[in-house]
Order: sequence, then structure tokens, then C-alpha cells
Amino acid sequence: MPADIRFGVLGHAGVVTLTRGHALNALTHQMVLELGDALNGWEHDPAIAHIVIRSDDPKAFSAGGDIRDLYEAGLKAKRGEGEKQTRFFADEYCLNIRIKTYPKPYIALIDGIVMGGGVGVSINGSHRVAGRNIRFAMPEVGIGFFPDVGATWFLPRLPGETGTWLALTGAQMGQADCCWSGIATQAGEGERFDDIVDALAASGDTDAVLQLFAVTPETQSAAAAHQPVISEIFRGDDLTAIAQRLANTGAGGWPEAERSAKAFARMSPTSLAIALRQMRIGAGQSFADCMRTEFRIVSRVLDGDDFYEGVRAQIIDKDRKPVWTPATLGDLDKASIDRYFEPLDATEELVTVGGS
Repeated sequence: MPADIRFGVLGHAGVVTLTRGHALNALTHQMVLELGDALNGWEHDPAIAHIVIRSDDPKAFSAGGDIRDLYEAGLKAKRGEGEKQTRFFADEYCLNIRIKTYPKPYIALIDGIVMGGGVGVSINGSHRVAGRNIRFAMPEVGIGFFPDVGATWFLPRLPGETGTWLALTGAQMGQADCCWSGIATQAGEGERFDDIVDALAASGDTDAVLQLFAVTPETQSAAAAHQPVISEIFRGDDLTAIAQRLANTGAGGWPEAERSAKAFARMSPTSLAIALRQMRIGAGQSFADCMRTEFRIVSRVLDGDDFYEGVRAQIIDKDRKPVWTPATLGDLDKASIDRYFEPLDATEELVTVGGS
């Protein structure tokens, strides 16, 4: 069976290639563990100046984690037939911290679909080169989950309320938006990613090499142009007020208003409440604290119902008709949302090293 992830050394570069194209490079637990091992091995190798991660499939860098596998294993655990799947998330989140604090340049060449877990192994690196066909999104609230893999840290740090918009609607961003917002550190051309790898292999000067391949996005950032209205809509802590402002903005000149309003209305109310809380508290937390927060959340989400219902509706049965619990924003209970953020028992907390 072909490997899902491949590792190699080319000159000065440690090269990681995601090769699970049939599943849009959805990350498995084994892929997470193998990437962590490779980073450990390359950290103290004086011949390796930088790490490069890329996909061998132009359609997707990575569409996220292996949700179907987590869904099936989680249901077994809820029936008492297996262990709760927190180990995957603990290892994934620790990998995100490892990437964020890695002492060598970590360059993600990202094009096509970049979502969920794929964001975790790219945006947390020091350099992100976005190709012209990039479609970045954090659509987790649509399956009863929440924006994770460091989203509690990086989304609140995007301009204005851009991160809140992305978190609550699963909206997609292209190359210009990614570069303007800081999701990407520069624009590039997917067709030249091979050339970038070769140049990084030949030279240990990361920034000089990447500058040679930098391009200007072909379009202007729509998110930048409409930032004032986005920030006005998604301000505050009241989800109902946000929904009302979003519904009343259709004639305000923001092309994404109607699409965002429809998406918002389809999302799990519980997930929306969790995501909004993340956006508000994450701005004041360290990266490691954000990851500990996310681990507390996921430990409770796996015990709930919405994640399994969302995956069933979107991925398993594909009827696109999830039945959320509770069903509406008005039915949300603040105490129940608070519980997702409470500390775990000391033996269950995420153990992190660094990541401040």
C-alpha cells in the first residue's frame, strides 16, 4: 500500500509530501505521528536548513483530518466499545505546537483545498506560500465541531473581525485574501512549487529563495475591501445580534453577505457559541494556552451529539439535514457552553512543551 506521507532530504531541505490524494490528503493519526518523528530527526541535523511541506495533488494541500474515521471510532466509544478518540487530537495539537515553535524555517507550499487539519500543518509554520488556486476555510461549525488546530490563536489575530467571520460561516478565502489577512506570508504559483523545492534544496537562505518566487495576486482582496462591514457585523458576543446584522446586510454592497447568512443559519448553534467564545478569549491567550483550550473543548465535543449528527448529515448519509441539539440559538444555555472551556482533570489535560 502506498504511503500517505513521504519524507526525503534534498540538499539543504527536509521535504514532506502529502500523498493521500484519494482522500484530499485528510490527515490520519499515523501521518501526524510520522510528521512529528521527521521533525524531531531533522531539528538537530546541521545539513537541514529548512523544512518544506507540500502536496503531490494540485487539487488539495489537505482537506482536514480523517473525519469519517474519527466519527466511526467516536460512535464506538460512546457505545462503550472502544476508547474515546482524544489521543488523535492530543498528538495533532502537540504537532501544531511543535510546528509553531520549530527552530528552523518551516515552509508550507499550499494550493487547492486547505482546511481543518491541513491548516494546522501549514499556517502554524513560519512561511506559507499560497498558490493561485488556494481555497482556505475553517468549516468545522457545519459538522457540529469547532475551529481547532490553533484557530483559537490565529483567527482572532486576523484583521478586524475577519477571523470571526471565517469561524462562524466557514467562508472560503482565495489567494489575495490569504495574503492580505496573513494566512499566507506570500503569493506564489503552484506550477512552480517544484522549482521552489529545488531552489530551497540548493540554498540555505530561506527568505532569499522565497522572494525569488513571490508573485502579486491577480485580484484585489475582497475581504480587505469589505473589512468595515465584516467587522461591524461580527462584533460583540451576541450570536443573535450577529445573525440579525448579517441578515440585514444583503443590500449593503458586500457580495458575501447573503451566502454568509445562509451558511450561518445552517450551523450547529452549540458550535457557533463555542467558536465565538474562542474568538474572544483566544486573542488574549498564548499559543500553548489556546491549544489547551481546544483540547478541553474537543474532549467534551466527543461526548456530545452534534459532531456525530453533523458528520452523518454532511459526509455519511449526505442528506444535508442535520438535527442539532439544541436546535436554535435561542435554546442555548450559557452554562452548557461554559462547560466546554472548563479545565479537565489534571491527568487529562493536554501536556505541552513550549508554544508560548
